[in-house]
Amino acid sequence: MSSKSSHTAISGAGLLIALGIIYGDIGTSPLYVMKAIVPDLIEPKLVLGGISCVIWTLTLQTTIKYVLLTLNADNNGEGGIFSLYALVRRRGAWLSAVAIIGGAALLADGVITPPISVASAIEGLQAKYPSIPTVPIVIGIIAGLFLLQSFGTQIVGKAFGPIMFLWFSMLGILGATWIAQDPTVLKALNPYYAYDLLVNYPGGFWLLGAVFLCTTGAEALYSDLGHCGKGNIRISWTFVKSTLLLNYLGQGAWLLAHQNQQLNGRNPFYELMPSWFLLPGIALATVAAIIASQALITGSFTLVAEAIRLNMWPKVRLNYPTDVKGQLYVPSMNRLLLLGCIGVVLFFRESSNMEAAYGLAITLTMLMTTILLTVWLWRIKRVATPLIFLFVLVYGLIEGSFLVANLVKFPHGGWVSLAIGATLMSVMYVWLKAFYIKRRLTDFVKMEPYIEPLKQLSNDESVPKYATHLVFLTSAERASEIEQKIIYSIFQKRPKRADIYWFIHVDTTDEPYTMEYKVTELASDDVFRINFRLGFRVQQRINLFFRKVVEDLVRNKEVDITSRYASLSKQHVVGDFRFVVLEKYLSIENDFPTMEKLVMQAYFYIRQFISSEPQYFGLDTSSVKVEKVPLVIAPVREVALTRIA
Repeated sequence: MSSKSSHTAISGAGLLIALGIIYGDIGTSPLYVMKAIVPDLIEPKLVLGGISCVIWTLTLQTTIKYVLLTLNADNNGEGGIFSLYALVRRRGAWLSAVAIIGGAALLADGVITPPISVASAIEGLQAKYPSIPTVPIVIGIIAGLFLLQSFGTQIVGKAFGPIMFLWFSMLGILGATWIAQDPTVLKALNPYYAYDLLVNYPGGFWLLGAVFLCTTGAEALYSDLGHCGKGNIRISWTFVKSTLLLNYLGQGAWLLAHQNQQLNGRNPFYELMPSWFLLPGIALATVAAIIASQALITGSFTLVAEAIRLNMWPKVRLNYPTDVKGQLYVPSMNRLLLLGCIGVVLFFRESSNMEAAYGLAITLTMLMTTILLTVWLWRIKRVATPLIFLFVLVYGLIEGSFLVANLVKFPHGGWVSLAIGATLMSVMYVWLKAFYIKRRLTDFVKMEPYIEPLKQLSNDESVPKYATHLVFLTSAERASEIEQKIIYSIFQKRPKRADIYWFIHVDTTDEPYTMEYKVTELASDDVFRINFRLGFRVQQRINLFFRKVVEDLVRNKEVDITSRYASLSKQHVVGDFRFVVLEKYLSIENDFPTMEKLVMQAYFYIRQFISSEPQYFGLDTSSVKVEKVPLVIAPVREVALTRIA
């Protein structure tokens, strides 16, 4: 049994891993939710209504929508908005816009999650040391967390499960202790109190923006499906939800014991703790916040890697620091998230200010997931139309209400996450649009007429030999076709004589971990084409894969890779391999629509700041030649030149 399947099968280890990876974000929400719902005066109606809203949000939104319904929409065991998009993208081109909005909003709110979780935990120290400066401590912890990413989280990850088990046990015990002192808080289980707060309490509806903070981790729960499997998530969720509800009800009991008083900056979460337990409690809260941040960072890396495979993000460098399947590190994203998180801490300074900004972007992600899930249920699963209508009505109403309530946060800092989200959306849009423009403008020619000329060039000793093996990456999906620019590079730019010509095509599949290849011999011992079919979560190490394919071909005696130089052939020396990568640039001979012009200019501007294609495909740079070819979108047709004597 593979390590992946052992983690996704229902087991004690799988349940522990689920606790450590999945619930960090949703598990640290008791640190700040009740503080956001009850900011000043403690009123019984507000307390009971707020807790009732939290209970029913966790039930309807997290349990029913995500744990019971959305986890079924897995792509070969993988979850997340891009995995869901991969399942339904053939049902309409417009769905790419839905995926872009959802993915960008999820990444944007990911910039606020580490600061709010860590700041809420560290601010507990102010109960014991009122004048302690929290901002430098929060920045120090966040910076340390991001610096650790390049080493991988394999060792730390093994400790996450037991620590989170301790954390949730603590939440449940603290909550149960206070419920025992005042069981009247259990009235909040009745949804009437939620209704009463939203409809009759002054400004009650707008409190949904604070209530929503209790379920922000639900989207991350779906994204991490591939790490643990739905069985482990569903079983562990019963324990997690029970401890969360106990803690919220316990905070409610404490608030009711202090009704009609001012909160004066106290955090109900820390007030549950006896004074002797405060420092250990803060320490555990800080570790839980770090684990929540870690899960979100890992999720962001996975999201970016999937966006790259779907042509929605620049081909930045991806590293795989450990042997754990699916664990990756994206250096550029790590730097962006680090700068974003430090910026958020310096801008908002306190967790209460971050609460005002947090949640607005994630509501967009949840709405986009609902749209994609509706398409999946309707078009793929063929669920009955009345049930689809009921699903859209219920979750459209719930998430629409959350979105409207969260819009109040826009002037108070919500604009920060939306601005980050809008920037990320712009990059994704530019990249996807540029991909389609380039594909439209790439000229393909039939391979057949060039087979004989390639053989003749290979045997023409009057042309200096360029390499024993010459390898081109081609985007032509049909084996019978090739890009015109490759033919131009071989025959005209500088005739490239080689003993064997190899053409490699990489096809990214909608399944996450496909690793297949097919070899087509176009001319015996002269011209070969290799088609790789790689899943959207597989690192594209083309150098390594190509070498493996060549080894298989040699073993099967389908090709002879020995050097054709007479002196080296006797020694059985393997011939040299040389990759040629054709890199497009925007030709100055262009006259094209304004929108496409702006998109392509933005595309080439961003390209300056990212790693080259050879690095992305894992090619050995010592044997790669990069050739620039013009991308002519629409050449200027009329040139008014007049000849004079």
